Amino acid sequence: MNVTLRGRTQHFRTVTFDAGTNAVQMIEQRLLPHEFKIVATPNYIATARAITDMVVRGAGAIGATAAYGLAQGALAFRGRDLNKFQRQVDRVQKTLADARPTAVDPVNAMNGVRRQMGRGESVAEQQSLALAAAEAFANEDVHHCESIGRHGAKLIRSGMRILTHCNAGWLAFVDVGSATAPIYAAQAQGKQFHVFCDETRPRSQGATLTAWELAEQKVSHQIIADNAAGHLMQRGEIDLVIVGSDRVLGRTGEVANKIGTYTKAVLAARHKIPFYVAIPCSTIDWNLKHGVDIPIEDRHESEVLGAWGIIANPHAKGRAHTGQRAYIRVANPTSGARNPGFDVTPAELIAGIITPAGIFKPGELWKQRQRLQ
Repeated sequence: MNVTLRGRTQHFRTVTFDAGTNAVQMIEQRLLPHEFKIVATPNYIATARAITDMVVRGAGAIGATAAYGLAQGALAFRGRDLNKFQRQVDRVQKTLADARPTAVDPVNAMNGVRRQMGRGESVAEQQSLALAAAEAFANEDVHHCESIGRHGAKLIRSGMRILTHCNAGWLAFVDVGSATAPIYAAQAQGKQFHVFCDETRPRSQGATLTAWELAEQKVSHQIIADNAAGHLMQRGEIDLVIVGSDRVLGRTGEVANKIGTYTKAVLAARHKIPFYVAIPCSTIDWNLKHGVDIPIEDRHESEVLGAWGIIANPHAKGRAHTGQRAYIRVANPTSGARNPGFDVTPAELIAGIITPAGIFKPGELWKQRQRLQ
């Protein structure tokens, strides 16, 4: 995606790899939309921490980060003993897989890297193959998102009002995005439409990240409170819902996505509004049989009890803030909170799954697995 910084427009990928320093480079998403910054993680432990702490987040982006992190850990090994090397890579893979347990992209990405590494007969060969496989995953993520855009753009007509939830845009992938891919493709085709971005509490990825992306891309949009979606649907002001996903069960079509997705799906079904999920193939879990078995990440209660932002300076001219990032407690000081990060949407509430291979009913995924694996 193109980003304009100090009047100059440049193209960025969300995550890349610097082989010279053996570092994963990523956009520090917690600072957006107020500051655009590239950070580098010097080792796989720091890379895993960046995933956990949501420096980088989103299914495809953390998949690519995990793939790069696995290569990073492999390249850090010194020696020729293959058995010791394999034990090191096992530790690296487990650390990265545990960083965000709900998403399946990191697991699929690292399994793909390990398969390619297995072709090497020496430590040096496997290290080289690891980096090549990680780069291939990142490039494939981009190609998948471009294909999602081509298929999904057919759903968008001029004059539509589209609802998004959380961020499944360029920042959530290596480039282009999944839920935003049809939006960007439809814009390129000259279609005129309006996007409502759910704020997506508690971390407000819709208000901070999706809205920032759409503003950079000059897509007509407004941020709404999460609880305003039902009101707009009831008044006939939403025509289509497109969301992303962190895990879709290939056997059942159930979808795990950011908390609040299930609520939007129920509301959309009540008002007969088509509800679509856009995903690359790496988001499909072909093994789990039931949505109830998807591990749901419980995050720290501080995300619910307060919020991060930029301190406002009402006396400033031009820039309306001091630039200082701060956490503000908004909840009752003696109360605790529960903070599940995801929920699971049943297949019957989903009109279709937008994939790189086409748009399918949730129940069709298993029959189409040869095309989607």
